[in-house]
Amino acid sequence: MIRGSFKYNREFLFESGEKLDELEIVYHHTGNYSPEKRVIWICHALTANSNPEEWWDGLVGPGKLFDTQRYYIICANMIGSCYGSSGPATAGPAGAPYMLSFPQVTVRDIVNAHNLLRQELGIETIDLITGGSIGGFQALEWSIMYPDIIKNLLVIACNARVSPWGTAFNESQRMALFADSTFAQQKSIRGGEAGLRAARSVALISYRSFEGYGITQQEDSDDTLFAAKAGSYQQYQGKKLSDRFDAYSYYTLTRSVDSHNCGRGRGGVEEALGKIRANTIVAGIDNDTLFPLEEQKFLHKNIKNSKFELLESKWGHDGFLLEWEQTAEIVKRHINFIN
Repeated sequence: MIRGSFKYNREFLFESGEKLDELEIVYHHTGNYSPEKRVIWICHALTANSNPEEWWDGLVGPGKLFDTQRYYIICANMIGSCYGSSGPATAGPAGAPYMLSFPQVTVRDIVNAHNLLRQELGIETIDLITGGSIGGFQALEWSIMYPDIIKNLLVIACNARVSPWGTAFNESQRMALFADSTFAQQKSIRGGEAGLRAARSVALISYRSFEGYGITQQEDSDDTLFAAKAGSYQQYQGKKLSDRFDAYSYYTLTRSVDSHNCGRGRGGVEEALGKIRANTIVAGIDNDTLFPLEEQKFLHKNIKNSKFELLESKWGHDGFLLEWEQTAEIVKRHINFIN
């Protein structure tokens, strides 16, 4: 996919009342848009970038379900991220990176920003919008905010409003960031690296499952004195994220997760979900402890004419990334232009 950059050289106002004098959105697309092409808009999750061929490679690519040669496929990087869109690493008015002074970002802010990109590219309708986790939050908001634009909606492992359980995980991660003194000092955009590694370790527990850890992180010997394999895995995953992400974007985006509430200012979540006109598929993961199935069943109950599908996985919430074969079968069952 081709990397693009859209610069919006006008004031962008956030829900919080804060603003940026200009906005940049980095995106990846197939570069073959025309009004005759089917448009598939993919919304990425928390620490992903805008190239789904890298993180959803089972589904996106030449000859795959989301065929990059057959359809116009686009994914835009969330504002607040560190993968090119405006975020904490962006230079503020004084020339230094914003870091913790970057405006507070809500899911609706992200969608509003990406809609500016849609308009810039001349896309009139989106034939399918999809995402998992916070990507699902964005896809839901798109379908509520722009019901005449979204024709088909697939959300995976998400909910209508962030749960207290989810916010507790997010706050625990932010506490880990602030426990690293270099984070609050804001002397460098690389501040808080140790805190970020700890935060990722907390998050990973919510993304995976008891069963999955039992399969991959069981000790090799029956006579082990101190269990270490799972601990080594947590250290590895923490460093892996800190090598490619920054703590200030992580802070900003976990806060954006906490903003998720489809019903805010709309008379409640049931009323908001009732505004969706898209042909909707709601998929849940059977052992997702972060977004339990009851949350997807609630979406299904309150979105008119929606379909509910179950993904079976040993890997917990991350099944939305890993169980791509099941996802492909679900899409082919319900989206008539994909086969």
